[in-house]
Amino acid sequence: MNLIATVLLIATALSSVLALVSFWLPQMNPDTEKLSPYECGFDPLGSARLPFSMRFFLVAILFLLFDLEIALLLPLPWGDQLTTPISTFCWTTIVLSLLTLGLAYEWTQGGLEWAE
Repeated sequence: MNLIATVLLIATALSSVLALVSFWLPQMNPDTEKLSPYECGFDPLGSARLPFSMRFFLVAILFLLFDLEIALLLPLPWGDQLTTPISTFCWTTIVLSLLTLGLAYEWTQGGLEWAE
């Protein structure tokens, strides 16, 4: 067998063994004492389950999406070394157009506004 097949076989076997062992391990049985928040030996003053604003979550997801798309533009300085620099220009134009359209769509849908 070649090296790639050996590595794939070992990875498959290891992941299968770990998946089977995870079912055999003892299950945790949480009770009220384990589920209560711990504040340095004092009784909790308030609820540990505070409501989370979905605006923060949506802005974080938008940031990740736009950051990933901008990361596609990082190899552009080396694009002039290609045999056809016009393809690099077209690719850059497509990515920037996609970024602009995505930003315009989110803006019109109200995804960037904090106050309703």
